[in-house]
Amino acid sequence: MVTTVRAVVCLSLWLVVCQVRGSYIPPKMNRTIYNLLQHYKIPSRERFNGKPVFSRDPLAGKMEAKRVFMGGVLETYEKLIGQMLKQLPTPTPQTAGSNETQLSYILKKVQELRKHRYQEQEKLLQELRDLKHIQMDNLVVQSKALWELPWLYEEASSLYEIKMERRKRRRRRRQARRVKTRPSA
Repeated sequence: MVTTVRAVVCLSLWLVVCQVRGSYIPPKMNRTIYNLLQHYKIPSRERFNGKPVFSRDPLAGKMEAKRVFMGGVLETYEKLIGQMLKQLPTPTPQTAGSNETQLSYILKKVQELRKHRYQEQEKLLQELRDLKHIQMDNLVVQSKALWELPWLYEEASSLYEIKMERRKRRRRRRQARRVKTRPSA
């Protein structure tokens, strides 16, 4: 009896700790990924060769950068899973398209996450992509770009100043709180 109670308490504690962030991978999605990994089997030395497909370095930065990066990662996953679906062989009666169904399910989950939580990042990524297509050798574009430069330069300069000003305000607030909370002697 005591062992059962202890197991239930440990399980409950584990569930509470794991769910603190409010986001998780649904069990069905986890099982589906596991099943697909059985189909897309590679040797462990290749899977764990120290070269991930998606770098984790951008995730160590600021929240805004993380969100933009994750929006790009989700978009890449959509394309990757779409390619995996195209490469599937024609299903035989015994497989009956199970890999196709599973990949479609994963694709749907990625698309839902991207649609509901990363729309703003998608717009920013598209605008960044559009910058690559500016016609550098076009006289009209060159003239208009020079005309817009003072405004854009001022805007870019002020972003750094705004950031520094916010830091100063935060520091002043922290110092003010410390002064208020100090006991008088």
